Amino acid sequence: MCETCGCGASTVRTIDVNERMLASNALDAAHNRSHFAERKVSAINLMGTPGAGKTALLESTIPEWRGAGRILVIEGDQATDRDSRRIRAAGAIACQVETGLGCHLDAHQIHAALHHLDLHDGDLLFIENVGNLVCPALFDLGERLRVVVTSPTEGVDKPLKYPPMFRAAHLIVLNKCDLIPHVPFDLDEWANYVRAINPRAQIIKTSALNGEGIDSLLAAIENMQLSPASISA
Repeated sequence: MCETCGCGASTVRTIDVNERMLASNALDAAHNRSHFAERKVSAINLMGTPGAGKTALLESTIPEWRGAGRILVIEGDQATDRDSRRIRAAGAIACQVETGLGCHLDAHQIHAALHHLDLHDGDLLFIENVGNLVCPALFDLGERLRVVVTSPTEGVDKPLKYPPMFRAAHLIVLNKCDLIPHVPFDLDEWANYVRAINPRAQIIKTSALNGEGIDSLLAAIENMQLSPASISA
């Protein structure tokens, strides 16, 4: 068992493996970032738990986009192309990445996906990461912006329980805000926790169901395209 899962490995060996893995990812991320810069493409890493409404938020955002470029989406899931089909139905170009047992996207997978996308100057590329509040925060994909999507049904304590994810975000979206009156969720308490972890991130309330906050989200993205905050995990 220990040979399989690695729990018997020495601390030094485990750190060395992790460092080499992240170093390799950093090289691929730098390559992606250069590719995006050449094409003047703004890439957004969209992260959050399963069920936070990431795909639904994109479905509401795509028809409202009035930017000069198109919206394209790389969809990351462990299995199926269901979300890619939803994105195409909403009017955007989508490419699916199935990660199998992987719990996050990495920069090499994004580089491979780019070969299936015809990027134009000024395009907006959303990378919808695998639903997870842990690993995606550790992997630079070459993105310009990091957006974390959460919801009232997850409770107020997620920023405290998963600080690297919320600390890494430029923008934190509280989706499904229409549910706040119906669930035990204290908005002020949650916002205080967010601010304690990441005082620089912008917070926006949205509802993919009724369209609330979509205009604010698009405005924030356009502003951050010009001058994104410098935030690291």
